[in-house]
Amino acid sequence: MKKLPVQIPRIIFCLLLAAVCLLIYHHTSGRSPEAVEVVSGTDGSYIKWVDFNVSYEALCTAYDLDVASYDSPVHINWIELLAYAGAKCGGTFDKSSISLINKLAGELSDEKITIKELTKDMKYYDYYYEAYEAVLGGMVGEYEIQQENEAGEKVWKKVYGLKAFSPIAKGFPYNDYDDFGSSRSYGYKRQHLGHDMMGQIGTPIIAVESGYVEALGWNQYGGWRIGIRSFDGKRYYYYAHLRQNFPYALDLEEGSVVTAGDVIGYMGHTGYSAKENTNNIDTVHLHWGLQLIFDESQKEGNNEIWIDCYALTRFLYKNRSLTEKNQETKEWFRSFQMRDPSVTEYKNMTKLSGNNTV
Repeated sequence: MKKLPVQIPRIIFCLLLAAVCLLIYHHTSGRSPEAVEVVSGTDGSYIKWVDFNVSYEALCTAYDLDVASYDSPVHINWIELLAYAGAKCGGTFDKSSISLINKLAGELSDEKITIKELTKDMKYYDYYYEAYEAVLGGMVGEYEIQQENEAGEKVWKKVYGLKAFSPIAKGFPYNDYDDFGSSRSYGYKRQHLGHDMMGQIGTPIIAVESGYVEALGWNQYGGWRIGIRSFDGKRYYYYAHLRQNFPYALDLEEGSVVTAGDVIGYMGHTGYSAKENTNNIDTVHLHWGLQLIFDESQKEGNNEIWIDCYALTRFLYKNRSLTEKNQETKEWFRSFQMRDPSVTEYKNMTKLSGNNTV
């Protein structure tokens, strides 16, 4: 049998390679590429990491669309809007994300399509929805709050909207910048996993969301600090460096139930010391952090998830709690009380379970 020339196998190889490339091209052409590979993802039954990069503008846009549609035939969920934009854009938010959110809201309002239909084949939508719902899930809803009428009397009004508050009371100045992830060296080299708000000693510190006090006392890093857990267990709010000698609301203790907007403590500069009640922080400020908990194993240790709260802090400026001072006790209290259904639900559930710690 006559041997084949050496060049023929090379020709066949080249033809096969070209065919493979052509198949790949036809397979991917006409199909939009994935936005980006999600750095934060799920592993097993719960989410291991979250990068919360939702912009202030996106938060405001999605929130306004949600509130405006509350009494409409189609109530638009702001977290669904943000999750859709996150899945489309790989978790990054810019001007095009705002256009995307507005376009989606229009399509949902016109009942052209449902969010379920639109996202059924979207690879990362479920991840983004679960992640963003963990961050924002307790911040918008129905509640009752006192308002002042024309006669100067306090009356109760039922509203729908933002029921989370800025951590700094209304009328008290502060300044801040995005310092999440910056270096810290006290004790050991580490990242700053929170948001600092610089202000005056004694500034009333406000509960961002309703919840129960899970931690109260001295921590050598945070000084006098408060840890409040949301009722659904997904969020842990950390307020640190509180005032020397008078750090907390007098009736606050572990297990206490607080309502969003309540005064829980006072700004100071305690911490960076193993000795209790020590001012060892140079700048008076509140450090507040938001930890996400998808599984209790993440609460403490190497698996903690803390998010950047800078954009969220700007967003919460929309809702600042007005306070007034009791001259006898030197305490500050909120001026307008609030009835949060989640507080009532939690207290009723606690009574049914036989837990009398609240």
